[in-house]
Order: sequence, then C-alpha cells, then structure tokens
Amino acid sequence: MKITIGKKIGFGFGIVIVLTIVAFIFTNITLKDSKKKTDNVVQVVTPSVAALNDFNLLLESSQRLISKWVNVQSVEDEAFKKDLVDLIHKDYPKVKAEIIALSPTWTKDEKLKADSIFLATDKLFATYKSDIMSQVLGFASYDNAQIMFPVKVVLEDTEVDAAKIHEQLHGLIEAQKAHAERVTNEMFDSFTFLQNFVKWLGIALVIGGIFVAMITVRTIVKPVQLLKEMLKAMSLGILPKQRIPTRSDEIGDMGNALTGLIGALESTTDFAHEVGTGNFASEYKPLSEHDNLGHALIKMRYNLAENERILEQKVIERTEEVVRQKEEILHKTTELEQLFTQVTDSIRYAKRIQEAILPPEFYAKTILPNSFILYKPKDIVSGDFYWLDKKDGKSMVAAVDCTGHGVPGAFMSIVGFNLLKDIVNNSGLEAPGEIMDAMSDGVNKTLHNKTEDESAQKTKDGMDMTMISVDYANNKVQLLGQIILYT
Repeated sequence: MKITIGKKIGFGFGIVIVLTIVAFIFTNITLKDSKKKTDNVVQVVTPSVAALNDFNLLLESSQRLISKWVNVQSVEDEAFKKDLVDLIHKDYPKVKAEIIALSPTWTKDEKLKADSIFLATDKLFATYKSDIMSQVLGFASYDNAQIMFPVKVVLEDTEVDAAKIHEQLHGLIEAQKAHAERVTNEMFDSFTFLQNFVKWLGIALVIGGIFVAMITVRTIVKPVQLLKEMLKAMSLGILPKQRIPTRSDEIGDMGNALTGLIGALESTTDFAHEVGTGNFASEYKPLSEHDNLGHALIKMRYNLAENERILEQKVIERTEEVVRQKEEILHKTTELEQLFTQVTDSIRYAKRIQEAILPPEFYAKTILPNSFILYKPKDIVSGDFYWLDKKDGKSMVAAVDCTGHGVPGAFMSIVGFNLLKDIVNNSGLEAPGEIMDAMSDGVNKTLHNKTEDESAQKTKDGMDMTMISVDYANNKVQLLGQIILYT
C-alpha cells in the first residue's frame, strides 16, 4: 500500500491533536472547578467573615456606649448617645441585612447559629432601649438612686448576654474561616494536579513532536527545500537545470509537473521575446486545448498588434487636438490681456478726473493756513473725498467716506462732491448741520431716479461725513459728523 505524505503527517499530528484535546479537557474542567471555588471564597466566604467581624465590632461598640450612657453623667443630646441610637437603628440593621444576604450558601447549622445570634442581639438592644436608654435621659437622672440602681443591675445582666453573643459569634466566624481555608486548600490541590498533568503531557508532546519532526524532515522538508530553490530561481526569471528525483509520492508528482512547467516556460520565453521585438507573425503552439496560458499568449499577440495600430492613430489625433487647444488658449489669453489693459486704462483715466475735481493743496492752505492733506486711496480710484471752500469769511472743510471702494465708491464720491458744492454755493446755508441735512435730501433725490423694479431692490448706500466751519473773525468753530444713507 502506498503511504502518502498526507497519511504520514496525519498520523503524527493526530497523536499531537489527541494529546492536546485531552489536555484541554482536563485543564478546562480543573479551571471551571477552581473558578467556582474561587468565586465562593471571594464572593461569599471572605465577605461573610468580614461582615461577621463588623458585627462583632458593632456589638463591642454598643457595650462600650451603653456602659458610658450609664456611668458618665451627661445631657440627653450628648454625642455618644446619638452614636448609640444610630448604631441600633441604622448600623445594626445594615450589617444584619448584609449577613442575611450572604447566608444562603452557608450550612444549615451556620444559618441556625446566625438566627440565634440575631434573636439574642435584638433582645439585647430592646433591653438597652426599654430598661436603660428610656430610663436615663437627662442630666438629673444620674442623681436619682431609684432610677440608677435598677439600671446598673440591668447593665450587668446585658454584659452577660453580650458575652454569650460574642461567644456564639466567634464560633460562627471560626467556622467561616475554616470553610475558607478548606476551599482554598481544595483549589490549590486542583492546581497542583493540573500542574503535574500539564508537565507530563508536555513531555509527551515534546517526544511526539520530535518524532513528527524527524518524519517530516526526512520525507518532506528536504525535497520541498529543493522545490523551493527551483521555484525561487524561476521567480527571478532563471529556469533551473536541476530536477527532482523520481519517487512514488506527491513530491515525485510535483517534480514531474515542475519539469514539464520549465519546458513550457522555455518555449513561452522564446515566444514572448519574438512578440516583444514586434514580430507578431511568430509561431506559438499551446501545449493542449486546456493550456490557458498558451491560448492567452496567442490572444495577447493579436491584441498587441491591434493595440499598436489603435495607439498610433490616437497619438496622431491627440497631437492635432493639443495643437488646436494651444492655439485657442493663446488667442483667449491675448483677448484677456487686451481687455484688462482697456479696463485699467479707463480706471486710471477716471482717477485723473477724480483728482482734478478735488481742491489742490495750495488752495487748501488759503482756506486753512498751516494745514496739509493726507489722501491715500485703497484702490486706483477712491470712495473718499475732501472738500474745502470759503463763504462769508468762514472757512468750511468736509471729509466724506462714501459707500464702497474702487469704481462704485468713486461714483458715489462724485455725486457727493457735486451735491456739497451745489448746496454751499446756491442754497445760502452755512451751518454744518443744515448743509448735512440738505446733503441727505440730495443723496436720496439723486439715487431715487430709477425704475420701479430697481426701487424694490434698495440697498443702504450713502456716506459718512464730518464737516467743520471756522469763523476767524469771531473765533468760532462749528463741527458736526453725520451718516447720510439712501434707504
């Protein structure tokens, strides 16, 4: 019978898998049992011991506080008396509820002991309240022998009862501690068993692994290594000369297939070289009708020849298109340059017109001696202007900031300049306030000369204006600033 590589590997790894499954099952069982025991210790036993210790401390605190209640003369609202009341009514019920919540997993005997302790504690605290705390109230109660004598007798009896409760409680605490120690030891025993089991299983796995490795190296690794070297050489474009020895398993089959593949690649390489040099008429015969690579090479030869013809035609067409687009772009660029030059020249001419209507500096010095003009437009033309004039011995100066910049602002500045000049020269008004009111009316009248549709799209156009009037004869100055809007 022919033993294949798969059977050899399957047998070796089967042993390893079985051992691994066994290890997994035992480990899982042990861990689950240990987790259950750990949860019991962490969630029940340890909290139970802590809660019982808290109960023990609470009982001791109650004895100390009730003894102080009886033996230390104090007022009714003394702090330690409030502590005892809180202990009985708040702390004790809280600890009791916590212990009851943890007790469902206790043994029947432990539950009976806990019930007995709670009954005794309830009775003890009831005695505190009825026979001691309700009798000894105020400061004066301590001087009344008829009250204090029976109270002290009761106190002695409660000490005996408390001692019995302590004894029962101590026994319950020791039982819980013993339970915790027992569960912990069982958990450690489980881990010790798991440790020994894993140790011996590990040894068995190592031996089995060595056995499998020896079989694998002898029958698989070395032949595969030779196959790898041959394939690695082929990946670098080198067709190897060595061959796999003949054998009766899968490695031998792969060696025969690789030998045939090398021969086919040699033929394919020769054909690809011919096609690469442009010899599309070279002959190539596929290995069989199922030789997908061979048929793909035949199709590739046809496609390359066709693509070469199409690409040559596309190159010619694209070259003609690029030349046409370049000429069109050059034409559009020339038109844009001409248009930009015309617009810029027009705006610069508008600047000369705007500067021509503004009062020159020498005229400003005749109106306001020792003055100067600082005029720096943001754009070529400006929406700001200044105005100077003299009327009836008064020097009048105005600085105006119109809506917008550039060309729109320049139009507004011309409108404002002409209105101001017309008002001062023809209206007879002299006060800055009156002149500005007239300017406001003039701006609205001027900008309202439009069609009905345009009136429906009003915008807040106008100007900010400051005007000063200086009367040198009477040493008087009038100054006013106003926002003039067309709304």
